[in-house]
Amino acid sequence: MDVVLAIDAGTTGVRTLAVGADARPVAAAYREFTQHFPRPGWVEHDADEILVAVLATLADVHRSVTDAGHTVAALGITDQRETVVAWDRRTGRPRHRAIVWQDRRTAATCERLRAEGHEPFVRARTGLLLDPYFSATKLGWLLTDGGVTADADLLVGTIDAWLTWNLTGGPDGGVHATEPSNASRTLCYDLNTRDWSDDLCALFGVPRAALPELRPSSGRFGVTSPERAAGLAVPLSGVAGDQQASLFGQACTEPGMTKNTYGTGSFVLMNVGDTLPAPADGVLTTVAWQIGDVVTYALEGAVFVTGAALQWLRDGLGIIADAAEAGPLAASVPDTGGVVFVPALTGLGAPAWDPYARGTIVGITRGTTRAHLVRAAVEAMAWQTRDVVDAMTAATGRTIRALRVDGGASAMDLLCAFQADVLGVEVRRSAVRETTALGAAFLAGIAEGVWDGPVDVAAHWHDDGRFLPTADPNVVADGLAQWHRAVERSLGWADVAAD
Repeated sequence: MDVVLAIDAGTTGVRTLAVGADARPVAAAYREFTQHFPRPGWVEHDADEILVAVLATLADVHRSVTDAGHTVAALGITDQRETVVAWDRRTGRPRHRAIVWQDRRTAATCERLRAEGHEPFVRARTGLLLDPYFSATKLGWLLTDGGVTADADLLVGTIDAWLTWNLTGGPDGGVHATEPSNASRTLCYDLNTRDWSDDLCALFGVPRAALPELRPSSGRFGVTSPERAAGLAVPLSGVAGDQQASLFGQACTEPGMTKNTYGTGSFVLMNVGDTLPAPADGVLTTVAWQIGDVVTYALEGAVFVTGAALQWLRDGLGIIADAAEAGPLAASVPDTGGVVFVPALTGLGAPAWDPYARGTIVGITRGTTRAHLVRAAVEAMAWQTRDVVDAMTAATGRTIRALRVDGGASAMDLLCAFQADVLGVEVRRSAVRETTALGAAFLAGIAEGVWDGPVDVAAHWHDDGRFLPTADPNVVADGLAQWHRAVERSLGWADVAAD
């Protein structure tokens, strides 16, 4: 049986997944990489270390599928999106650590550009906001403060472009390319022209010549070099940003279908079809994917910290030893005991968009236990999702009928059931948790004929859990009001000058 491999280069680690023609996982491998925090609010990765993790997991999975008698039909890539790399086309070496999407170092730059009146122009062209979350101000910082020189050998891009270039040959003819779902997260891509914008590049100080070529999300980017891709010589034929890949992996192929991924952060995306919508308050407009000449768009609400809050409870406070403890510990108490945890550890994303918000825990008493804190962290995932869905409903006038969920935290029945209560709609959990990798595999497989297209993909999707709302709506309304009181206390906490 042919299989499709997908590399999911996430924020804290890399997973390579092999997917059979029946859309079921065949083999997988995972490896974490180092998180660097050189200053408060700064987050960096070593791009070379990410590449090493990719090659190690790719080799493991390739070996497993070969031993099982499978052949590899194609390779796809999905990535952590707004994180940017600058490297040298001649040596292949990064010129600076990658600056991660969570990084806040350019908050003051965004504030200045906003004060100068640029945000309406940026919003109209990109569907995004002036926020340090996105790539362009990070690239500008690399070229002004990061010691990177804009010479003829400079290449820049998101993680997908870095991996594509390396896997297809690197300095010996590697393909420097990306696709619209990643490009639309950079602040350099014009949704109206579907191309890089000279005006946006000039505004942020990004040399257009260093940016990757734009190609469809599903289509052959090149063939991997065996010397640089763990012995593989296969078509690299599908690329998408992780959340758009998840939307595709969740088979949300019709307008109005909505998913949420509970990963390091949470990302709610709603398919809005092939017509570019007007900018909407509180949420982003983004490209979902491009297949052939058809571009599908999505509204997105990005929640910066959800699973990362559990990591912080583990690594920062030491109140759990393993993230797997979170579900059982949270379920050991009937509620949070009045505790509300706003996990604005790197600012707040949608719908508040406040880079100066900071983490806040309120309602602590002598009776508060670590179980209450963990449950508050779990419930915060659902409350943040509710805020994003409300913003999408206001923007589109469309009430969602169901929410499809995936990601590591979706394994918690407690979270899924609480999410259904908070939203008042059915929550359906994908049988395949790693839908980001699944979506990349689907895009690559469509390009190489493994699947016929989005309709075929939708026929292969199935869930392993359905959760219906059971809570009293009045109790939910009281909880939402309490959540909003806590959010208000977190806003604007960090001094602008300090960032």
